Amino acid sequence: MPMPNLADRWFFVVDDNDVPTHVAVMATFELPEGAPPDYVRRLADDLRSVRTFSPPFNYRLTHPSLRRFAPSFTVLADDEVDLDYHFRFSALPTPGGERELGVLVSRLFSRPLDPQRPLWEVHLIEGLDNGRFAWFFKVHHGVMDGVGGMRRLGQLMDTDPESSELRAIWSLPVRSRRQRAKSAPSLQQRVERALGSAREGAVAAASLALTTGQMVSQRVVAAEKDWVVPYSAPSSVLNGRVGQQRRFATQSYDLARLVTVAKGFDVTVNDVFLAICGGGLRSYLGELDQLPTDSLTVGIPVSIRDANDDESSNAISVAFASLHTEIADPVERIAAIARGTRRSKEKLRELPTAAGDLYGPLVLSPIAVAQLTGLAGRTLPPFNVPVSNVPGPSDPLYLRGARLEGLWGLSIISHGAALSITAGSMAGRFNVGFTGDRDRLPSLQRLAVYTGEALEELEQALLA
Repeated sequence: MPMPNLADRWFFVVDDNDVPTHVAVMATFELPEGAPPDYVRRLADDLRSVRTFSPPFNYRLTHPSLRRFAPSFTVLADDEVDLDYHFRFSALPTPGGERELGVLVSRLFSRPLDPQRPLWEVHLIEGLDNGRFAWFFKVHHGVMDGVGGMRRLGQLMDTDPESSELRAIWSLPVRSRRQRAKSAPSLQQRVERALGSAREGAVAAASLALTTGQMVSQRVVAAEKDWVVPYSAPSSVLNGRVGQQRRFATQSYDLARLVTVAKGFDVTVNDVFLAICGGGLRSYLGELDQLPTDSLTVGIPVSIRDANDDESSNAISVAFASLHTEIADPVERIAAIARGTRRSKEKLRELPTAAGDLYGPLVLSPIAVAQLTGLAGRTLPPFNVPVSNVPGPSDPLYLRGARLEGLWGLSIISHGAALSITAGSMAGRFNVGFTGDRDRLPSLQRLAVYTGEALEELEQALLA
């Protein structure tokens, strides 16, 4: 019986109808040249014919009512998975523009997954304008993280536009670093491993205790200007209670623009991403007359997954940074952000490996307690906005000749975190998805527009 790891369990603890802890990916494709009118329907029929399932697509919760306290999975046989439920073929109303696609995706993402079934859905959507179609994949975060999902997506497609091969995401095999050796370890090896684990555990516990003490001290005294710790965030409109309905907005840039700005200011591309988020939020919240005096802070998932690991389970830690929304000048803002992210990385690197695996669940555990007790969204948040940057494929990819045009991530919205921002780079594009609570954050597309203006400000400052 498969058991979720510690990071996986966290996403089951906080899961409920108003805070469903699923994530999603939306991709858009251009029809291949000369494609027949029923190209997308044929694609749907061929995908529906694939009736084999690999983990976690054949995992069903053994006791759905106990998932928040003791989640475990039963592995289903192929004929026990109802593919007609999990894979759906839809069409947009005419005209099939970005607005119509956004409305449909917002509605699909708002609906919780059925805990009585394997925790995923795939939607193939035709009728998008300019000869395009869309693909929407939703999965519970307790069985798959963003990096694992992106790697699965990369395996789904091909770099050859002439390839006619078709793979279904639910049938892709998994390669894991955790596969056991064929021969059983000797008694001496088992003893050495046990002693090594005990030593690692002691080192990890001591390191985590020291780090916790340092964070508490920094929260009270703030002796290090550039080190952001949990619960140093100001109260804001982004951190109240949320409902079940979501809004989704997108923005897309040439990756080269962010790379040029990063080189010009001697920072990372992720620093540029945080800077345009900070500039966009400063404008958006200022327009709503809801901009806090102190800077907004972000929680940044950090992948600790091995490069050769294709397992779906979560392998993440978390870092914290300031968006410096209190700084009006974009050049000063990006410099301050870069100093903060460097310090945050240094703090994570100081942790031994065993402690690094536990650090994320440790600092996020108060969020789970707040969700369970009903305090989330009513007390001070650990950070204002979760922001993630998941690298995608660098080469152009094709799905049976249809070129991947755009790729966006949708993230969890929860009590105390009414907005989530997820970026992904692919084939020279940098795509940003904004997922927000429908009632708390009106006109979310304006935030997307303001991030574009923040990038332009940095480009103009660089030229000057």
